[in-house]
Amino acid sequence: MPKIIQLDRHVADLIAAGEVVERPASAVKELVENSIDAGAKNITIELQNGGMTFLRITDDGCGMAPDDARTAFLRHATSKIRKKEDLACIGTLGFRGEALAAISAVSKIDLLTRAQGAADGVRLHLEAGKVLSEEPAGCPCGTTILVRELFYNTPARMKFMRSDAAEASAVFSVVQQQALAHPEISFRFLKDGQEQLHTDGQSDRMAAIYAIYGRELANNMLSVDGSWEKLRVRGFVTRPTATRGNRAWQSFFVNNRYIKSRLLSAAVEEAYRNQIMVGRFPACVLEIDMPVQAVDVNVHPAKTEVKFLSEREVFDAVHYAVLSTLNKAAGRPEWKLSEKQTPAPQPQVQPHAVQPPKPGFYQTMQAAEYRRQAAQTPLPKPAQPVLASPVQIPRSEPAAQQRIELPKPSPSPAPAPAPAPGPEPKPEPKPAPAPIPAPVQEAPAQQELPVPEQPFRIIGEALHTYIIVEQGESVLFIDKHAAHERIRFEALKKEDHPIMAQLLLAPVSAELSREEAAAVLENRALLERCGFEAEDFGGGDVLIRQIPSDVDVEDAKALLQELAGKLLAGKTLDPNSLRDELLHSIACKSAIKAGWQTSDEELRRLVQEVLTRDDIKYCPHGRPVCVTLTKRQLEKQFKRV
Repeated sequence: MPKIIQLDRHVADLIAAGEVVERPASAVKELVENSIDAGAKNITIELQNGGMTFLRITDDGCGMAPDDARTAFLRHATSKIRKKEDLACIGTLGFRGEALAAISAVSKIDLLTRAQGAADGVRLHLEAGKVLSEEPAGCPCGTTILVRELFYNTPARMKFMRSDAAEASAVFSVVQQQALAHPEISFRFLKDGQEQLHTDGQSDRMAAIYAIYGRELANNMLSVDGSWEKLRVRGFVTRPTATRGNRAWQSFFVNNRYIKSRLLSAAVEEAYRNQIMVGRFPACVLEIDMPVQAVDVNVHPAKTEVKFLSEREVFDAVHYAVLSTLNKAAGRPEWKLSEKQTPAPQPQVQPHAVQPPKPGFYQTMQAAEYRRQAAQTPLPKPAQPVLASPVQIPRSEPAAQQRIELPKPSPSPAPAPAPAPGPEPKPEPKPAPAPIPAPVQEAPAQQELPVPEQPFRIIGEALHTYIIVEQGESVLFIDKHAAHERIRFEALKKEDHPIMAQLLLAPVSAELSREEAAAVLENRALLERCGFEAEDFGGGDVLIRQIPSDVDVEDAKALLQELAGKLLAGKTLDPNSLRDELLHSIACKSAIKAGWQTSDEELRRLVQEVLTRDDIKYCPHGRPVCVTLTKRQLEKQFKRV
């Protein structure tokens, strides 16, 4: 066994840096959080070449004294905590004291800072974590840190960096998260000298949403404000009609800290249950305010994962806050009666009291006056036929006649034999051709497809979604959308040539996140093989000029959003596997939809495909195509066996 040694300090620093700083976006996150903790009201982020060669963060925070500036680049040096008890109630974004040391270990850094009230500032130059120069400098209050040649001394990490556009999009995503979490701070983001984002810092989160996501999403947002125990949930969620194909636009903040939480996503999506389609996800920007003792942020080096003391309370708080907002927006009745709606007069009426009739309603004359007029005016003669009508219409007789009429069809054929010798029997075969057309239509169609080993009979269609088929001793329920989706996928997959595409007369603009847009533009050649032609439209939007011929124009935008999410998530997939993922989405959008009316011929062809092919058992997403109930299973349900 090799001898155990202690690693060199420089090697240990490089290993530690790899855990904290994975890419330029990681460095930006740590530096921006330091600026926020410093009380900055204006933060500017500048980058070039995706942040690999040039990255600068400027703020107007409290700044640092010269001694503190040197100490800040040492490992585990921080001003946020003092003792172990402070870890139980962390109220700042940074606290470990590792960020500056990790960034300086893999880059070249220039620091310029001046503390509030100090006459002069200080300038530091570091390479690989070592201070090479220090000198006084004139500068405004605050801190400016310039990071050059990130990972210049770790070529192993350089190999895993993506393109400049992808890295810049990741940095921009971090800036967006911080701008949404802190609307009271003005953020300015510049990429290669061009301004990409500028928030006003007026504490208006909706203004930040408008600046980041655009007008369309902002106009479809609903305000959320709810409390549960010691928790408060604030922010915005989208209407059920404005959903997305992935969770990329779900942002959660706990005490102004951006986090990733499956728990919170599940709480939001549970509130939308039965209101949005399967495979669609709401967008949201939600802030959860809670006691710092009830959440542990010291879980992951990136500090994007947290642990809650009571997950059930957090889930309920988010779920009921969002659900209440959706119910209010839908106009559902509230369980309250306003003061004007209180029915005060009615409860005062006694249950057995008889109210006098309203004047002029039905009491138009006195009884004596009525009798006097009746005596003077003789009854009209038409009243006599009224007495005769019951005699002429014995209601019992027609009823009896109706019962007797049922067997009348049997005697009616009796006269039929009389005309039998004449030409009249010929009309009798006329109804016979009526059932003939059905088999005549089925015969040619059945010849085009393989015949199942066992005959089947289509009983009908349930809910315009499930085909009910009887085959032997079983009843089959076939999901027509899942079946057609699988058929379309297998057909597209077998095609070696590019998918047939159609040019759009009017290009369609699809709103994507910066990372999604970068993934789409990076895989433009792959998308063209799948029938898509897209180009950069600026601001994260992508212009669609061409779509697969099997896809409706109305579905183009949603489909590209779904593909963008898969491209972003499947960056390690090979082109063939990624093409299959794209074909899944295309087949889903071009297949028969649940709820659509489908002709009998189409239903028959779908059933025949499912019963004769072994590759149509599950849809591309893994859902079953057919569910079978045997005769014995049905008899058990009805207690026959």
